[in-house]
Amino acid sequence: MTISSHLLRLVLLTLVLDATLLPAQQQPRPAIDLGRILEARYETTRPWWDPARGIPLAPSKDYDDPSGQLRILNKSGEVETKDHAFFTPLGSNGRSCVTCHQPSNAMSLSLVLIRGRWTDTNGKDPVFAAVDGSNCPDLAQDKEESHSLLLERGLFRIALPWPPVTEPDFRIEVVRDPTGCNKNPASISVYRRPRVAANLQYIALATGGTGIALMADGRERTLQSQATSAALIHEQASAAPTRAQLQQIEDFERQLFMAQQWDVLGGLLGEPGGPPLLGADNLASGAAGAVSAPGNFANLVASFDAWRNPGNLAGANLAIRQRAFRESVLRGVDLFASREFRLPDGTQGTCLTCHAQGGNHSSHAIDVGTTNLPTAKESPELPLFRINCDAAAPPHPQLGRTFLTQDPGRALITGKCADVGSIVMQQFRGLTARAPYFANGSARDLTELVDYFDRRFKVGLTDKEKLDLVNFLSIL
Repeated sequence: MTISSHLLRLVLLTLVLDATLLPAQQQPRPAIDLGRILEARYETTRPWWDPARGIPLAPSKDYDDPSGQLRILNKSGEVETKDHAFFTPLGSNGRSCVTCHQPSNAMSLSLVLIRGRWTDTNGKDPVFAAVDGSNCPDLAQDKEESHSLLLERGLFRIALPWPPVTEPDFRIEVVRDPTGCNKNPASISVYRRPRVAANLQYIALATGGTGIALMADGRERTLQSQATSAALIHEQASAAPTRAQLQQIEDFERQLFMAQQWDVLGGLLGEPGGPPLLGADNLASGAAGAVSAPGNFANLVASFDAWRNPGNLAGANLAIRQRAFRESVLRGVDLFASREFRLPDGTQGTCLTCHAQGGNHSSHAIDVGTTNLPTAKESPELPLFRINCDAAAPPHPQLGRTFLTQDPGRALITGKCADVGSIVMQQFRGLTARAPYFANGSARDLTELVDYFDRRFKVGLTDKEKLDLVNFLSIL
């Protein structure tokens, strides 16, 4: 840790200890002064991992993020990155897997890091490659406006063939094409956030071992097929990676774990004797998965007993503000597991119903309304499509046979009207290190994410309950 880091911690600790008079229900997330200090440091450090950097990735590495620190953990020990297929460019544009799956950003990409990279390289970094790092490859690549969706929302262009192999049961019409990349009727361009490349052993757990679905639309069924597609498309490789390279990528991803490790208000999250759901070490050991089988309310709630009865924890003489924050998290856990509302399929459920294991991972697609109008946030910078479903086809469960969408989601793969707007849900780990949220980047922070779900599903959360849920999500 550098001297500046020690000084920062001292300032933060002073602020935390001095601000102890607010009751738990009034504790902010983040407290505006603390949040600004952390964000300022985060924006100035901007730890970027260059392809072919050639230095080892430590067995365990902590990275500052806007609310504390994230931990990246290699279960197999130190990883030699020189000539490693995940860290070495396999194509012609200078990218490697790590370009879009940065360790400091929970193996994804934050908007802060993307913007910083544009500034640091004058837009020349391979992450801005014309193929998908710009709004459309035929635009002037030296202009910021040509990369606005990546710079302002963290979105990459995804071009998918249309129609898919399966004969679709709906017709798709381009209503709005602000990027100019939907002129070819044989292809549909949509814009999406990069997925997380860590904690991947929990995909199979979330599906009961029945299979996995990778990418926002579930089009990849194995890690090696996903790596092949990424090399050929995003890295613009002339040939698929070798079997040895694909195995090296898969082995690396399966042994890699990450989670929030330290919170400026909550303190050390992966502390000995603490909640087994928290921290990368508990994820790597399997303790986090063991405490909460999919949908199991009792196990998720019980996993936080150490915070409900902190007397057994080392250093249990917690500062008042830290205790208040943890009490808020506990209320958020209870809300996540027990507050019922109507799900998209019409049944009653909770957050835990869809986000198995307290948010470790999920791999089934569902339409929560983030891309289909009228529930989606209207975004004139994104393309807009009209969906016309065949009369004989099962209609969309909520919207019928004719409606608008900014991204057809899984329907671009299955060709099914009922799947329009369905997106494979992301895990909740390391959220504060990789904003913005949703596949289309429409939620800038965790407050907007919780607000959206409250409105969309008419949950009826109070401001205090929203804050409690934000606090819970921020420590995963």
